[in-house]
Amino acid sequence: MASSYVTKRLDSQIDLDDSTVSFKDRGLKLETASDAESVVSEIQACSNLCTLCLSGNTIGVEAARAIAGAIKEKPTLKRAIWSDIFTGRLRSEIPLALEALGDAVTSSGAVLEELDLSDNAFGPDGVRACTGLLTSDAGRSIEVLKFHNNGLSSAGGEILAKALESSRCASSDRAALRVIVCGRNRLENEGATALAKTFESLGTLEEVSLYQNGINATGISDLAKSFGGNTSLRYLDLNDNTFTAEGGKAMAEVLPKLDVLEYINFDDCLVRDGGFEAFATVMETHCARIRELHLAFNEASAAAGLKLMSVLGKKAALDYINLNGNEFGESGVDQLTVLAETLGCSDALQSMSDDEGDDEEDDDTADADTSADVSTSDAVTSPDSSKASLSDASSPQEPGEDDLSSQIASMSLAQ
Repeated sequence: MASSYVTKRLDSQIDLDDSTVSFKDRGLKLETASDAESVVSEIQACSNLCTLCLSGNTIGVEAARAIAGAIKEKPTLKRAIWSDIFTGRLRSEIPLALEALGDAVTSSGAVLEELDLSDNAFGPDGVRACTGLLTSDAGRSIEVLKFHNNGLSSAGGEILAKALESSRCASSDRAALRVIVCGRNRLENEGATALAKTFESLGTLEEVSLYQNGINATGISDLAKSFGGNTSLRYLDLNDNTFTAEGGKAMAEVLPKLDVLEYINFDDCLVRDGGFEAFATVMETHCARIRELHLAFNEASAAAGLKLMSVLGKKAALDYINLNGNEFGESGVDQLTVLAETLGCSDALQSMSDDEGDDEEDDDTADADTSADVSTSDAVTSPDSSKASLSDASSPQEPGEDDLSSQIASMSLAQ
């Protein structure tokens, strides 16, 4: 099911008015200056150019330089939407084209508000080619920055962090950056930690998306610390990184500082029971404005899910809860569904049809049936069998359905 609250953040919205020039998804292959004539002409003809969208075309070095010549004359430019503009280009071409376009914006005297370079596979060399723009007067005003799916790696993440920090230090004004999207870049711990240091010094972030970056607990903990310095944070997407319980606890610890946080996506982060329980404890008295919570595919047990749900049911603003794909088991899913109904948040709770848990009670019953079929003669010829039975009987068991029912009853009474 699609998100009920947050609109898709990857696509930059383009308003087609007289201040916009858009060639979005035309599939143009621009090699030479001659190939770029139609683009150049439209840019030149737009007297109040605010948005230039070149996404969904492929632009070579010479074509980029021709387009740059037109951009130099546009000091009104505010939004550069240049995602997916280098398909099929050599890695050696892309930095040259980026430098030409970036230098043109810098020379124009424009004050950018948004720069979107997503879906361009340029790696560290590409982000290095953007540092001139990012650290210029034109770049220091950027509020929305999108480097999604660029193959930055940890090295590219460090280059980007350094550029953003240099930009901040060069300005006497408060940093402008509010939104950063840097998902699917294999930043790993080194890149995440470098960005975390910059984020902490910025203090202006409202939306952060760093999903699918191979970050583990160390990098997650550094990011959590940095978010504590960004108290206006409303939107946080770190899905598909490896928190483990350690990272989940570190993230939970910073939540009390984020009073306006509305959206959390920690799907597929392996926060497990430790993370669920830490979130439940903190959210008992914090996160009053949370509207959407994603904690799917985190290997959490039914007991941890019930503890969290008992807290989420008290959140008046919460209208979307995704706990799918955990290890609740069939009975655990039923118990959570009943609890959500009891607490009045069943409409918010999304389907748990992909739950990955197995009911321990079913397994125990199957084992008991198998034991009953063993003949007396087999038992006599197996002198160790009685020892095995005693050992099994003394082994601790996971909570079964009766235990979960007791938990729900106590939670309902507590309400």
